[in-house]
Amino acid sequence: MNVKPDTTSRRLIELKNFGMNPGALRCWLYLPDFLAPKTPLVVAMHGCTQDAGSYDQGSGWSELAERNGFAVLFPEQQRANNSNLCFNWFEPADIGRDAGEAFSVCEMVAHVVEAYGINSERVFITGLSAGGAMANVMLAAYPELFAGGAIIGGLPYGVTSNVRQALERMRGQNPPNEAQLRSALLSGSSHRGAWPRISIWHGTHDQTVRVVNADQIAKQWGTVHEASDAPDLIEAINGHRRQTWLDGSGKEAIDLYTIQSMGHGIPLSFGARVPVGKPGSFMLEAGISSTARIALTWGLADESDVAEAEAECVPGFEPEARLPGIVGIVAKAMTHAKPGSAKSAAGLSEQGVSKVINEALRAAGLLR
Repeated sequence: MNVKPDTTSRRLIELKNFGMNPGALRCWLYLPDFLAPKTPLVVAMHGCTQDAGSYDQGSGWSELAERNGFAVLFPEQQRANNSNLCFNWFEPADIGRDAGEAFSVCEMVAHVVEAYGINSERVFITGLSAGGAMANVMLAAYPELFAGGAIIGGLPYGVTSNVRQALERMRGQNPPNEAQLRSALLSGSSHRGAWPRISIWHGTHDQTVRVVNADQIAKQWGTVHEASDAPDLIEAINGHRRQTWLDGSGKEAIDLYTIQSMGHGIPLSFGARVPVGKPGSFMLEAGISSTARIALTWGLADESDVAEAEAECVPGFEPEARLPGIVGIVAKAMTHAKPGSAKSAAGLSEQGVSKVINEALRAAGLLR
């Protein structure tokens, strides 16, 4: 085992010889300082042009794992397989059970569960874009391995067999009907037991993978969960819409978060008191923390984690990285006040100073 260069400020350990690895993927693991018996595991799959380290740093999964005591497994694509580092979610040879990249990820999970005493009943998977589509592949091909999955900016399973069709699906063209979605999912395995709980996240302004794909994923999984056509619950969370479907027994089975005005990426909240993750490519400010909320759904976080990851900063609680920008905005506001006026730096009243600071915080996105 080799230690990966410290791109995340945390320990990612590369695992080798975890199996036959027919998909020729790399495998990185994060373990919390205290590894309790039967620790849960999250499998996190990066998007195109990303690697395990950058995805972890942006999404904040190992950060939350250290705080709450679970492990995180990061499959990683290689350029020899895909020049853009995309998982090959559209290639039949890589998405079938016991074949290609899907089987490589399965081997990683089996190895980590056995080698580190992971709770096999608390294994979850998530991913962004091509990684989200590949997470859906794993949920369809190996539903018995996962208690839940979260698909961010992803696509339904098994509805394409080549690059041309993949691009059409990404653009929302020639969408599969409900019967095709169900047939594709059931063809992934011979599973007949309980199906994993599904969480879907998608930006309304995603031009890379159109939001219609999120609706298709919900329909695809609704067929096996015996969910109704219409959601059983619709609510607004931090300005975004959450739809929830119940399964045949009345339990929550599918969540669909539609993130208002967001493009292609992971919705996070960097202006929070205790932000989870860091700004970067495809890591987008949305005033909602998908990482914290997904972990909450899986029992890997609590309400206080979500509250801290989404609560806006107030003066005295700003994350250090944002302070220079705030100070600059305040200084600029004071500098441009007319000399000798009631709003000049020397003549600002206590109320005026408070107003300038609040305006600066709003401009920085820390207050609404």
